[in-house]
Amino acid sequence: MTAEVVNSRIRRFLLLLAIFALLAMLTELFLAEHTKETLQFIPFILCGAGLIALTAVLLSPQKSTLIFLRVVMTLVALGGLVGTGIHLLRNFEFEQEIRPSAAIGDILLPALKGAAPLLAPGTLVFAALLALAATYHHPALESSE
Repeated sequence: MTAEVVNSRIRRFLLLLAIFALLAMLTELFLAEHTKETLQFIPFILCGAGLIALTAVLLSPQKSTLIFLRVVMTLVALGGLVGTGIHLLRNFEFEQEIRPSAAIGDILLPALKGAAPLLAPGTLVFAALLALAATYHHPALESSE
């Protein structure tokens, strides 16, 4: 088996893992009823865009679809980072609300453990990194087509 075949299989595996991560995230968002306010629909949109871009690359791995994937996955990763910040901020605000006189240091750990899970938006970052890794030194990006 040549190195090109191995690389191609690893790329496909990474793309499929990214698809699985986004589908798992969509399932989790749906089951958690993450639809109570407008802001909560953003991860659904990011997952959908990511799935479209991943499918495009799996079906037609050419320069334009790979660049599209990189742009979309960069947005997905940024969305995941912002989501983590929003979750932390909401947890922190809740802790301040129930203990208004507590020092910041005393509510930081409970905020990290709060009701809004900090690692859930990290799944978006993880999926994006998997997809971006699949484009690393991709032959279609190196060609002049």
